[in-house]
Amino acid sequence: MKRRQFLERTIIAGSGAILASHMPSYGMLKNTLFKNNKLGIALVGLGRYATGQLAPALQETEHCYLAGIVTGTPEKEGIWAEKYNIPKKNIYTYETFDSIADNKDIDIVYVVLPNNMHAEYTIRAAKAGKHVISEKPMATSVKDCQAMIDACTKARRKLSIGYRLHFEPHHLKMMELGQHKIYGEIEKLSAGFSFHLKDKTAWRLNKKMAGGGPLVDLGIYCI
Repeated sequence: MKRRQFLERTIIAGSGAILASHMPSYGMLKNTLFKNNKLGIALVGLGRYATGQLAPALQETEHCYLAGIVTGTPEKEGIWAEKYNIPKKNIYTYETFDSIADNKDIDIVYVVLPNNMHAEYTIRAAKAGKHVISEKPMATSVKDCQAMIDACTKARRKLSIGYRLHFEPHHLKMMELGQHKIYGEIEKLSAGFSFHLKDKTAWRLNKKMAGGGPLVDLGIYCI
């Protein structure tokens, strides 16, 4: 499967998981879905992943769609608005982000920022009354992770982390084989995942922003 197919299934499954929730916000979310047929997602951060993967995948999903964007780069606003037919009222900067609370088009905020910014924008999104998907890793410290959970719990909003392998069919099958010992005890498992990072100024190489190195960024998939 191509990565885009993975993403489509992840987003579909993620929106389904939110709908299946028994949290008090379920009724509100259900009414929104049946009113608009789809849940509106706002992408926070328009880097390579959001631009090349998430935005295109959201054009092919059945239960949610790209409703808004949050960016700190003014020139991107017009490009995205035209390409994805995003109305001006659904375009935010990091300074105007909190006013997203008044936007009924947006049900879910998807945080696609450097790792050290996940906690801040997850907490702000929850306070704005939005459900949240945060990219992985969840945050750069246990303290920040707990703060994210507490904020969403207090706001009675759902929080999901973008580990797509929890929904990917091949990995679900592997989990079944291992957990139910279909072929007996697992004796050995090997895995590898890597890519060439050519940009030496990338935030992934900044420990303060990334929170860790290759293990945090890619090794988690193997684990």
